[in-house]
Amino acid sequence: MPAQDITRRATQTAIALARESTHGARRGCFLEFVGLSDCPTESVGLTTPNKTAASAISAPLTAASVRFRSLARQPAYKAVSDVMEHHILSGELKPGTPLPPEQELAAQFGVHRSTVRESIRVLEQEGLLERRQGRRLFVVLPGLFDLAPRALRSLVLHQVTFEELWEVAVVVEPEAARLAALRADEADLREIDDNLAATAATVGGKPDEQRIRRHWELDAAFHALIARTSKNRSLMMSRESFSLLYRPLATLLQQSLPQSAARNLHAHRQIAAALHERDERRAHEWTRKHLVDFRKGFVQAGLPMDAPADRVPERVVASAQARASRSKGR
Repeated sequence: MPAQDITRRATQTAIALARESTHGARRGCFLEFVGLSDCPTESVGLTTPNKTAASAISAPLTAASVRFRSLARQPAYKAVSDVMEHHILSGELKPGTPLPPEQELAAQFGVHRSTVRESIRVLEQEGLLERRQGRRLFVVLPGLFDLAPRALRSLVLHQVTFEELWEVAVVVEPEAARLAALRADEADLREIDDNLAATAATVGGKPDEQRIRRHWELDAAFHALIARTSKNRSLMMSRESFSLLYRPLATLLQQSLPQSAARNLHAHRQIAAALHERDERRAHEWTRKHLVDFRKGFVQAGLPMDAPADRVPERVVASAQARASRSKGR
């Protein structure tokens, strides 16, 4: 086939694909076929051509240089939810804004009502829409911790290890404490002090399962309070998912090393004292020291830092329980 015919066909293909992008097809754009990374962006179903696209369309192509791939098409409901999400995230639809009824939305998008209903379900799950006043839909801001379970699932699916989580925590948590020392108000400090008093009641005495579980619940609450006191919402959200993964094994740590509870409480008291004194450097240093000590305890207890964070080999659990049993017998 002559090169001119190939060029003409390529141009026709690009035009057709630009039209199809109004239905939400993003990944299968023509520019990917010619080895370029920029795809047309959509705005409420409309595509905006750019210079890169124009030059790619006009460039002569040969049958030997082009390898066409099949288009990756989106379901209609996903295309609709993407457009609605774009309007919410861009601020065009602000929290508290009511949405039109499903039938009206279906007419605006030119799709079936069932498609709109499925799109709404996706956005409700993402925490961007909620129903009030009966069945009326409103735009909302997702809660700070609504995203944590989703991020947690992603960490589990990628088989993120405890070592990887610790490497993030040892950076994020000390910075949270430093900011908290600068920004804590009296109400924040009272809550932290109340947490310490409750934690102290779990240290010492017979280390039964209920006492251990309560101790580590309070431990998680303490670090969440520090993050909240930092007044940095991004930091609060970023730490929550890895905090959820650390909690289950913390009980195993105390079963293997009963002294870990007292060491944990001592570190928390030092961090709280730094916050009361507005000593950001001390708050940062003690939090980092606390996390380094936590990692040492993990290793000493025989808990695998290189294992996926959502599971621990049964042999490790059995070993930890055996140590706990021997400790009780002494």
